Amino acid sequence: MNVELSEKTSRLTAMLGRTGFAGVFLTMQHNFAWLTAGGSNGVDLSRDNGASTLFVTSDGRRFVLANTIEMPRLLAEELSAEDFEPLSFPWQAGGEVMAEKARDVCGSAALLASDIWMPGDVTPIEHEVAPCRFQLTPDEADRYRTLGHDAGTAMLRVISQLEPGETELEIAEKLRHEFALADMTSIVTLVAGDERISKFRHPVPTMNRWNRTLLLVACAKRGGLVASLSRMICVGSVPHELAAKTEAAAYVNACLMEATRPSTTSAQLYAIAAAAYAERGFGGEIDLHHQGGAAGYRSREWVARPNGGETVFPSQAFAWNPSITGTKVEETCIVDEHNVEVITASPDFPAIESMVNGRLFTSPGIFSL
Repeated sequence: MNVELSEKTSRLTAMLGRTGFAGVFLTMQHNFAWLTAGGSNGVDLSRDNGASTLFVTSDGRRFVLANTIEMPRLLAEELSAEDFEPLSFPWQAGGEVMAEKARDVCGSAALLASDIWMPGDVTPIEHEVAPCRFQLTPDEADRYRTLGHDAGTAMLRVISQLEPGETELEIAEKLRHEFALADMTSIVTLVAGDERISKFRHPVPTMNRWNRTLLLVACAKRGGLVASLSRMICVGSVPHELAAKTEAAAYVNACLMEATRPSTTSAQLYAIAAAAYAERGFGGEIDLHHQGGAAGYRSREWVARPNGGETVFPSQAFAWNPSITGTKVEETCIVDEHNVEVITASPDFPAIESMVNGRLFTSPGIFSL
């Protein structure tokens, strides 16, 4: 068994020991990808649940449950029978079959849990499973770095192809295409031209044609991991107001990165962001959009909120996205006790440097065409 799978299995068994369950089903696509180090149980990507299920017992045994349609592909392409013992069933079987299979393994009276609702007297506990994902293993962090580098580079390739007058939909298609060529899927693709940047914080692409300023946003997914990034583009010289707002957003981003350390709470991070906005004269902007937060196998595992009780884990990924009406700053980073490593920087992209508590942080600036 590889080191990553062993570590993740240990986290799940510790959680099961604490909560008293005999085993847990992992059916949601992000959890399947996490435990299999990048495998996929996705067929219908409009659903949270995948087409097969992993099952881990409190004593560390691992199984994969799938019907006769899915099992051959899973064993050929997504995981190994040496790591997950196959438990197959006819596709005609009802939903209760998985709980029955699990109780054959754990005992008829076993208490079972799942990351999603399922029939058969099974308790949903995604809120207990999620923290098991938060701390990146060394191999996981390396895969994340590669994803971040490729996402930042693909974004720059899109920018190099831009021409004023294109529609937001045309630009979104270019973005998705460039990401796909690097084996990434843009699961969030936002594009805003000119006045739409100021109107909407989540600008779904439209037929609007851009002429002077453009915002690109992408959440790039590969092997289950998600890296988020945003870029501002301007034709010609950057207007003073836009530059000043972007510098202020970069300062908020720097304050958040400086404060993102193990054991810091969501509420503390929110308060730091609010203070940074106010310090730069944009106090009301924090009410117009969330600031981002923990990342990983979901675009955001949680976002910083005034009363948030979540805490930062060592070696955890974060994507902060402070915005001020008309502009936005966003990168994905990995944090530990002493460092913040930005992984999505685009090569040779203009940068804004911000000093916070004696530490220098870099955020994306505005690219001038």
